[in-house]
Amino acid sequence: MADSDNTTTPPDVTRRRVLAGTVVASTAWALQGSASASDAGSTNLRSDSTLGLWQKWKEAHKLTERLCRRQQRLEKQLIKSVGFPCVTVRLPKGEEVTVHSNEALKDILGKEPYTAALRKKAEAALAAHQARWNAAAEETGYTAALMAERQAGERVQDLLQTFSRTAATTLAGVAGKLDVVLREGESEEERSEFPWPQIRSALSDLVHIAENVGADGCGVEVVGMTKSKNLRHVR
Repeated sequence: MADSDNTTTPPDVTRRRVLAGTVVASTAWALQGSASASDAGSTNLRSDSTLGLWQKWKEAHKLTERLCRRQQRLEKQLIKSVGFPCVTVRLPKGEEVTVHSNEALKDILGKEPYTAALRKKAEAALAAHQARWNAAAEETGYTAALMAERQAGERVQDLLQTFSRTAATTLAGVAGKLDVVLREGESEEERSEFPWPQIRSALSDLVHIAENVGADGCGVEVVGMTKSKNLRHVR
């Protein structure tokens, strides 16, 4: 960890909650192995590459969330035992300011000669605190946990990019795409804001269409979708 900026919590993308309404995509996945379908319909489902991508993304997303929780737990322990690397500086006018990086020190103290000694002392104190944090982070496994989470997050983002370039050829594939959008983009605070209610509504529509006409017009029954009560309640 080069500086204290690296000790901040991970991007929100790794902490998005899975909404109840997205159970449709889990049941949509059952189309591939459990639905009653004609041979042509089964072949169509197996040939929809978005379903395979969706499954890979779901597994990677789940791993990222698990790693995120682990590193957060270790981070809380570090904060309690060592504290975020920081230094409190008393400015020439008597005001005290707590900073967490050398860049912040430069912004506050500037480069004037009369603050040089104060700046040098503060930088040394900050470096010492950072060294204590780094040592504790290595010892507790926090550094390794943070790296693992970041790598998993990069895997999720790579799959997202591939997903966006891959056309769905079945209703299940479209449902999987919408599920990914909801999981990745919607936060707890934004549930009632555009476009999330509209996306949930579109996902609900897919369920009803699949129930009524069968996925892709091949007579495929959408296993479990008639039990998606939580999804229906978002209408």
